[in-house]
Amino acid sequence: MKNSVFIIEDDQAIVEMVENYLIKEGYTVTVAGDGEEGLAKFEQAQGEFDLVLVDLMMPKVDGMEVIRRIRVHSLVPILIMSAKDGDIDKALGLGFGADDYIAKPFSMIELSARIKAIIRRATQYASIEPKAEPEQQILMMGDLRIDLNNYAVFKNHEPIKLTSKEFEILKLFAAHPNRVYTKAHIYSQVWNDDYYGDENVINVHMSRLRDKIEDNPSEPRYIKTLWGIGYKWEGG
Repeated sequence: MKNSVFIIEDDQAIVEMVENYLIKEGYTVTVAGDGEEGLAKFEQAQGEFDLVLVDLMMPKVDGMEVIRRIRVHSLVPILIMSAKDGDIDKALGLGFGADDYIAKPFSMIELSARIKAIIRRATQYASIEPKAEPEQQILMMGDLRIDLNNYAVFKNHEPIKLTSKEFEILKLFAAHPNRVYTKAHIYSQVWNDDYYGDENVINVHMSRLRDKIEDNPSEPRYIKTLWGIGYKWEGG
C-alpha cells in the first residue's frame, strides 16, 4: 500500500518539484496551495495522510496556524519546509507539534530520506496494539508508569498523550537512568539520522516532553539538563 503525503505549499515551482519526485518514489501525493485549502482538504481526508509537508509562509492561513489546528485532532507526522531558517521559526513550529524541519533550498534526496524516516517511525509507533504479554516491559519511575510493550505512559494513573518522538526520548532516558546523553546521541538514537548541530529540534522536543511529565518543568525532577553536555535521567 502506497504511503500518502499531503503538501501544503503556495510556491508552485516547489510543489511541482516535490510532487513529481515523490510520485516517482511511489507515494500518493495530495496538494493544497494555501493554508485555508490545506485545512479543508485535511479535514475531508479523515486521516488518510501518512505525512504532511507544510510551508510556514503562506497566504490566508500561515503554516504555524495550520500545524496548530491539525494537532488539535491528529498526531499525523508533520514536516516543516520553509525558507525562514531562524531559531524562532523552528522553535515555534516544533512547539506547535511539528516533527521535523527542513530549510529551503533542500535536496530532494535529503527530503526523501527524512520523509521515509518519519513515516517509518510513526508506522512502528502506531502498529503496536495493546495486548497481554507474559512478561510485560513496564518501567515504574516515581509517579510515572511507562509501558514499553504498548507505548503507553501514565502519571498518577492518568494517561499522558505523547507523540512517537516524545515517547522514544522518554524510553531512551528511563531505560538508562543516570546515563548522560548528548544532543547528538539523542538525535541519532531517536531520529535515526546524522546530527548537524541543530539544537532547536532537541530543545523543543525536550521542552514539550517535560511539560507533560514534570510537575514543574522549570525545575524538572526526571530529566535534568547538564549545561554544555546534554541531559540525564535522575527521577524515580
